[in-house]
Amino acid sequence: MLKKIFLILFLLVLAFKLEAQVTFKAKVSKNRMGLNERLKVSFEMNKNGDNFTPPNFEGFRVVGGPNQATSNSWINGKRTFSRSYTYFLNPTRKGKIKIGQATIEIEGEIYKTTPVSVEVTEAVAKPNQGGNADYIADQSVHLVAEISNPNPYLNEAITVVYKLYYSPQVGISNVNELESPGYGDFWSNLIPIKKLEMKQGVYKGTTYNYVTWRKAVLYPQKTGKLTLEPLTLSMTVQVPSNRRDIWGSLINRQVPKVITAGKRTINVKELPEEGKPIDFNGAVGDFDLKFDLNKDVLKASESFQATVKVSGRGNLKLFNLPKINVPASLEVYEPEHTENIKTNLLGMKGSIQDSYTIVPEFQGNYPIPSISFSFFDPNKKQYKTLVSEEYMVNVNEGPIKGGVVNPKGSSLVLKPTLNEDQFVFIALETEFKSISSSMPFFGSRNFYFILIFPFGLVFLLFVWLKAQQNRSKDPMTLRQKSANKLARKYLSSAKKTLGDKELFYNSLERALHNYLKAKLHIETSEFSKDKISSLLREKEVDSSSIKEFNNILKSCEAARYAPATSVSMQEDFDRASKLISKMDKQL
Repeated sequence: MLKKIFLILFLLVLAFKLEAQVTFKAKVSKNRMGLNERLKVSFEMNKNGDNFTPPNFEGFRVVGGPNQATSNSWINGKRTFSRSYTYFLNPTRKGKIKIGQATIEIEGEIYKTTPVSVEVTEAVAKPNQGGNADYIADQSVHLVAEISNPNPYLNEAITVVYKLYYSPQVGISNVNELESPGYGDFWSNLIPIKKLEMKQGVYKGTTYNYVTWRKAVLYPQKTGKLTLEPLTLSMTVQVPSNRRDIWGSLINRQVPKVITAGKRTINVKELPEEGKPIDFNGAVGDFDLKFDLNKDVLKASESFQATVKVSGRGNLKLFNLPKINVPASLEVYEPEHTENIKTNLLGMKGSIQDSYTIVPEFQGNYPIPSISFSFFDPNKKQYKTLVSEEYMVNVNEGPIKGGVVNPKGSSLVLKPTLNEDQFVFIALETEFKSISSSMPFFGSRNFYFILIFPFGLVFLLFVWLKAQQNRSKDPMTLRQKSANKLARKYLSSAKKTLGDKELFYNSLERALHNYLKAKLHIETSEFSKDKISSLLREKEVDSSSIKEFNNILKSCEAARYAPATSVSMQEDFDRASKLISKMDKQL
């Protein structure tokens, strides 16, 4: 009886040790294969490990893997664990080929597999891949980056279209983007894809279904070999198996798959130096130039607009428009830049323009020189220069240099005025005079003037400071100075806000109110058109100025509820400035 108990205990301990034993072995799908067949090699273990190292697979080419699979299950309270690393190999020669040892670390110990030998024979007529689902998935799904031009010029548009090809015999689902491509050396623009649509296409001579996953337009900003980072997708591939369900339909096997388009290299060429224009600033494409004035006959202090517009196809957002050059008597404001650009697979197309507001100070005829714009045409591989026409602006009315007012309706070409003494005779000899007969400096009139002058200057400065101090204490003076300062402030603020209707007319109206507060000594609560007109008439301001003042106030009120252009705002500002100057003289 005692022997039976010891025997049972021994068998239980032996079973526990066998169950706890670590196994790590290599399995091959076949031991004999043709040269054109594929071999599946799996390295399996029953406990989790780290630092797996595969053999070098000498005599084979790795065409798939490593694919990892892990299984962890509990059956009747018993845990079963397995993990495998799977590779797919193509033999590179005939004969007996040995697959070497793989190693892994499990619980601090290093385990190795036993080498496996495979015999490779002549190529067979019908390669048997064993119906492997991983192999079928690997051969049925491809991610391809199609590049329109791998050898572009600097700043020339290229397109990259990522297409996911898959065989009609398989299905794909759960597609996610694991790694997005980077375009660090490119100006890039992604073209949105509203809906993924399945189409049919040919890849490497075989018909596939495909979807376009991503589209991008790139403009290289450096020359040389530039790298496009890969796009990587994860998905589930549904591969049909040989098994059927109870209704006779094939059962699909779900195979997880990670595919990548791989890195691509773009060789960017330098723009040619031969024939490069002096004014070339990086425009690459095919463009047209347009230079226009909205009017060429006007009065002094009226404004007109000059527009420089470049349209066509190319890197429209990556260069500056040419600047205009006008005579010094024309005041030119900073241009308003506008863009109307659309991007498709052929690159950017549309127009960019700069609109200048120009105000002449004096009457006369002003030539507006032509402008030139140069670009490189990558299709014709040559530079082109476009030149606009010249314009002449005729300012009929207003002041001229020298203070002479020209009759209304006549034109005057400005001519340079020369001083009569501009080219005087240059003396070549020096005439010396004796100073022995001159009066001594001490005791002379100049001596006493220089002696007394500093004291007189200090006295006058004291009197002026005293008067300023008394004046600064006068409340009326303080209020007038404050209002004048506010008027200048708001006029300046109005000029800065040209183009913003609401801010501009608010600032202009407050400037006019503060000017009246300073000149008529009235408070804001007393403001009304009748009150203002009555006080201005008492101050002997002419009726036309009073009417003009009220009209400007009406314009400020009406502009809040009606559209206004930059030109109309500039005209209102000029009217207000002239009116304040005119009324200030009368008051």
